[in-house]
Amino acid sequence: MNKFHNFSGRKIDPPSISGNMDVRDLVEYFGATGFNARRLYEALQITKQMINEGACVCLTLAGALAPIGLGRAISALIERGFIDWIVSTGANVYHDLHFAYDLPVRQGYFDVDDNILYSKQIVRIYDVFIKEIGTLQKQDEIVKAAIETDRQSLLDNSSTADLCNILGMSAKKNSAYPERSFSVCAYENDVPIYLPAVADSSIGLNMLPLLLENKPVSPNVILDVAESAAILWKNKISGGIELGGGVPKNFFQQTGPALFQILKLKEGGQDYLVQFTDARPDTGGLSGATLQEGKSWGKIKSAHDGNVIVYGDSSVYFPILVAFIMSECKPRQRKRIYKKKNAWVKEMKLAYLQSKKHKRSRAH
Repeated sequence: MNKFHNFSGRKIDPPSISGNMDVRDLVEYFGATGFNARRLYEALQITKQMINEGACVCLTLAGALAPIGLGRAISALIERGFIDWIVSTGANVYHDLHFAYDLPVRQGYFDVDDNILYSKQIVRIYDVFIKEIGTLQKQDEIVKAAIETDRQSLLDNSSTADLCNILGMSAKKNSAYPERSFSVCAYENDVPIYLPAVADSSIGLNMLPLLLENKPVSPNVILDVAESAAILWKNKISGGIELGGGVPKNFFQQTGPALFQILKLKEGGQDYLVQFTDARPDTGGLSGATLQEGKSWGKIKSAHDGNVIVYGDSSVYFPILVAFIMSECKPRQRKRIYKKKNAWVKEMKLAYLQSKKHKRSRAH
């Protein structure tokens, strides 16, 4: 920490700006200034470093990012091997599928009368309009049919990653524009998508009719915990890009405590972590909790290095990150974690049981 308490930082010399700057120039401009512009510069440098070091990278998605059309930006990172697994709200996966099936989503307005919108069967996400029947109810039919078709594969202790894999596979086969969906791209590249709060989404709601029709599908969210912990356990270098906070942020970060506090197999947590959030830390909520605070829980390796929070709207920052990383980093070989996750859990289980047996024998 001593390096932060000396008058030895870079001299601030007002940088020049021009009309022909590319994304690299813009990021360098940010780095020569301060506040969240400089934090964004630091976040992009950390992201570049963890990609170039071969880290296993997780992307967490909270907030309505898919409905505003950021799915292809996510796909761009997946296709280049920069994202190895995803933790998302169910809503982002659900709304992402609208674009694959060409269901109507429109730019709308935020200053409107929602009673009138309701009478016209238009639902609103701030300034985005979605049709109740033409989009949501049509998507519900598609999701329910996809799950029902492959229901048998979800009965034998499946995770929410298996559920998302089915939705991506179905969209790949049946949608008009599969290239518009990051869920399809994740399926094609064996990138598992976890929905730890699946019940709190339209995907969860669409499993309700199956339950009432005596065709229940119940993904095992504790298996999600095991699979995500195994991902950290099997990779020497790990990191994450967090868009927003909420359940996806904590689910991803709790892999460290799962391995050390609970299973006592591995200490340290994540090597790299960048977050984009508008949440405050002083309210005590997880969304705004500083990444440094996570060190006290064993969620990250260091409270001082390899992590930064950029405060603001991730819908603005994320496209800049994607454009910068695409221009700075060479594509990586895909890790294809989805095909490996079950074997990794079995290996982790064996290591845990052997460790537990060893501790018992030493106690006697």
